[in-house]
Amino acid sequence: MRKKQKRTSSKWFLVVILFLSLVGIVLCSQTLFQKQEIMNSEKPKIQVIDEESKSRPYAVMINNLSVARKYHSGLQDAYLVYEMIVEGGITRFLAIFQDTDTSVIGPIRSARPYYLDYVMEHDAYFVHWGFSEEAKKDIKTYGIQNLNGLYQDRYFWKDRTLPVATEHTAFTSMEKLKQGIHDSSYRNIRKGNFLFSYSSEEVNLEEGSTANVIEIPYSNSSVTSYRYNQETKLYERFVNQEPHVDYVTKKQYTAKNIITYQVKNTSIDSYGRQKLDTVSKGEGYYITNGVAKKIMFEKTSRSGKTKYTYLDGTEVVLNDGNTWIQIQPTSQSFIITE
Repeated sequence: MRKKQKRTSSKWFLVVILFLSLVGIVLCSQTLFQKQEIMNSEKPKIQVIDEESKSRPYAVMINNLSVARKYHSGLQDAYLVYEMIVEGGITRFLAIFQDTDTSVIGPIRSARPYYLDYVMEHDAYFVHWGFSEEAKKDIKTYGIQNLNGLYQDRYFWKDRTLPVATEHTAFTSMEKLKQGIHDSSYRNIRKGNFLFSYSSEEVNLEEGSTANVIEIPYSNSSVTSYRYNQETKLYERFVNQEPHVDYVTKKQYTAKNIITYQVKNTSIDSYGRQKLDTVSKGEGYYITNGVAKKIMFEKTSRSGKTKYTYLDGTEVVLNDGNTWIQIQPTSQSFIITE
């Protein structure tokens, strides 16, 4: 009997030891998991976009005629803006918004076909008021999901109080655009990754040139320029030497990143509408934190993503912040000064 009790005691001892070991493993695992959670929470997040977001962005055509420019609203909320030439030597913007709640965006203007090439590389919804015949055909050909104020004005409004012609008074909001997307039953999930990678740590370009003042002419009547503010580490934006100011906030627009390059443009009709050779490659500059560095760009198809690399072939990674992409005509020069 004593021997049997001894064996029973040994068994219970082993069970207790095993139980305590399992408890230790569980507690250790929880500790490691908690440490990992802390490490992940301490990792800086990109502020300009949510890199984990799968929602589709909105690409909005913005009027940049001189009489409309003073009413620009909401552009600082766009994480990326393209500027390209249209007829008459003026430019228009394509502003890309991702997961914002911007209450006023505009003034909104009509589409031109080459802007669609940059809508597609973001897999964005396209927002505009009217279109050229070429743009109208391409929207249908490429199946671009769009909201057009010409036919869907309930998702827009016109501010009749502004002292300009009615075609310069169209605005919208993210609330209205989201309702329009919902009503249209458009696809919600974005295909592919964001166009750029971003760094939460400051990117300070090496082997570049000092870039405190940048001048980017589009024509004799339209010159975009930037001046670097060393305190904020942002570029303050100007048009024809005048500060580019938001109508709602009254604040001057700024950029953390600037990319500039040139593509060939030709007039396609008597009105002066343009054709831009967006499917091309060449050299340009990435500008940030007071430094400009030469890069290469290449777009191999209208719907494909533009690839941006340094001359050694490494990917251009942007500073965390908003970006303006200035696509000039090849007939224009580009000026960087200290």
